[in-house]
Amino acid sequence: MAMMESPLNSWMLFSHAERYFGATEVVTQLAPGQRHRYTYADFAKRAQQLMHALDRLGLEEGARVATLAWNGYRHLECYFAIPCGGRIAHTLNPRLPLPDLEFIINDAEDQMILVESNLLPLLDRLWPSLAVKPRVVVLDQGIGESVIEGRIAYEDMISDEAEAYPRREIPELTPLGLCYTSGTEGRPKGVVYTHRSTFLHALAITSGGAIGFGPSDTILPVVPMFHVNAWGIPYGATLVGCKQVFNGPNFDAPTLVDLIADEEVTVASGVPTVWMAVADELSRRNQRLPALRHLTVGGSQPPRAMIERYQREFGITIIQGWGMTETSPVGSMAITKHTMRGWSEERLTAEVRSKAGLPLPGIDVRIVDPLGEELPWDGSSMGELLIRGPWVADSYFKGVGEDRFTKDGWLRTGDVAVASPEGYFVIVDRTKDLIKTGGEWISSVDMEGALMGMEGVAEAAVIGVPDPKWQERPMAVITPRPGAELSLATVRKYLEEHGWARWQLPDRVEVVEAIPKTSVGKFDKKVMRRQFGSPPADGPSAR
Repeated sequence: MAMMESPLNSWMLFSHAERYFGATEVVTQLAPGQRHRYTYADFAKRAQQLMHALDRLGLEEGARVATLAWNGYRHLECYFAIPCGGRIAHTLNPRLPLPDLEFIINDAEDQMILVESNLLPLLDRLWPSLAVKPRVVVLDQGIGESVIEGRIAYEDMISDEAEAYPRREIPELTPLGLCYTSGTEGRPKGVVYTHRSTFLHALAITSGGAIGFGPSDTILPVVPMFHVNAWGIPYGATLVGCKQVFNGPNFDAPTLVDLIADEEVTVASGVPTVWMAVADELSRRNQRLPALRHLTVGGSQPPRAMIERYQREFGITIIQGWGMTETSPVGSMAITKHTMRGWSEERLTAEVRSKAGLPLPGIDVRIVDPLGEELPWDGSSMGELLIRGPWVADSYFKGVGEDRFTKDGWLRTGDVAVASPEGYFVIVDRTKDLIKTGGEWISSVDMEGALMGMEGVAEAAVIGVPDPKWQERPMAVITPRPGAELSLATVRKYLEEHGWARWQLPDRVEVVEAIPKTSVGKFDKKVMRRQFGSPPADGPSAR
C-alpha cells in the first residue's frame, strides 16, 4: 500500500481547529444587543467536557442524542462532542408539525434531547406521546419551567468535567448524524450521515468549486443548524478555521444586516426569502456591505430579479446551490468557469447564476425520461434528476423508501431538471409540482421566478388546480409589497409582456398576507392545494 490509511472521521474536523485556529472567534447573537463570543480554544475545551459528561451519564456508543436548538455556540459544541464520543447527533426541527416531531423522536429512539429553554414548551407538548422518555438537558438558563421531571442544566452537567478527552479512532463508516426529511411527501424519512461522508462533504463545500471559504473568512450560516447540518457549514468552517457567526433565534433582516456589517462577514448562506428581506433593509438604510464576497442561496430557486438586484444595487454576487437532505445536502453550485470571464453580467445571470449549478467534484448526475433512458444535455430535454456520490444516501434509516433508489445505485431526487451543454442544470420543478394543462407542461418554478420580478410583488407561488376541460390550470398566490394593488389582469399582462404564451397564463390569482411555508422556508404547496384547490364561488377568473 502506497499511502497511509487515516480514517476520515469527526476528530479530523475537530482537532484541526483546536490545534491551528485556537485564537479564531465564534460569535453568537443571543438577543438584541447581546452577543456571546469565544475562541476555538474555548470551544474545544467545552466540547471535550461534553464528551466526558455523555460518558458519565452512561450513553453507549451509537446512541442517538438529539438537539432541539437554534444556531449558536452550544449547538456547535453538540455537533462535535456527540459524534467524537462515538454517538449519533440527531438534529430536531422545531418548525415541524407536532405529529411529525413526535414520529421522528419515537422513530429515532433518542436517548437524550439537548433543548433550548425557549423550546421547552414545545417539548412539553410532545412529552406525553413519546414512547420512551429521553433524558432532557436544557442548554441555557438553568433547567427552565417545564412539566418534564429530572431535567439537567447543560452548564452544570459539563462544568466539572475534564477539558481534554482521549481521541477515539472511529471507523469512517460509523454513523455520525441523523436528519429527517421535512415530510412534504408522506412521513419524514431518516437519513444517516457517516463520519466519512461528513468529512468529504465538509472538504468539498470549502473548495472554490462550491461555497468557497477558508481560514481568512468569516462565515454566517443563516440556514438552521437543526436541518441538514446548516448545509454542512459548521463542519466545513471548523475544519478550515473560519471565524463563525451565528444568528441564534434571530432571523429578522435588521439583526442580520447588523451581524454581517459588525462582524465583517465575507460569506453568508440562506434561503431566498431571507435575502429578499435583507435587500429591502439595505435599501432602507442606504447601506453597503464591503466585506461580503458573496451570498449562497438554496432551499428554493432564487428569483432572477433578486440576483440582478444584489449585483446592481450592492455589488454582491449570489451563488445558487442545490441539494437535499439525502445529499448531505450540497450537490451542486452555480460557479462560473474560467472560459466565462469575458461574459457580461446579464449573460452570467441568465446562463449560470439562475441555474442550480454544476455538480460538485465527486457528484454524478443524470437526467432520465420516464423509462429511465438518459436524456441529452441540450438545454431543452426535461426529465427526472438522478444523483450519486460519496455523500449521497444509499438508503433511509430503518429501510423505508426503497423505491427512491435505483438498482444500479442512483437516488431518484423527485426533481425535474434540464441541463445545458456547459453542464449547468436547472430545476424546472418537483415532479409533483409540474402543471399539466391540455397535454402541455408548465413549470411553476419558472412562473414564480418571473412573477417575483414584477413591481409590487414580494413573494409569489404557483400551483396547479383541477380544471374539468384542461386537467389542470395554473394559479398564482401572491404576497404584495405595501401599497401595491395586484389583480388577475395586471398579472396576466405582465407575464404576457415577458414572453409567456396566453395558454400558460394563470386563470386565477389569490392575494394573501403570507404564503404558507414548510419548516425549512420552502413554499408549502400541499397546503395551498388544500386551501385553493376548489374554484371560488364567483368563478375561476374572478380574481
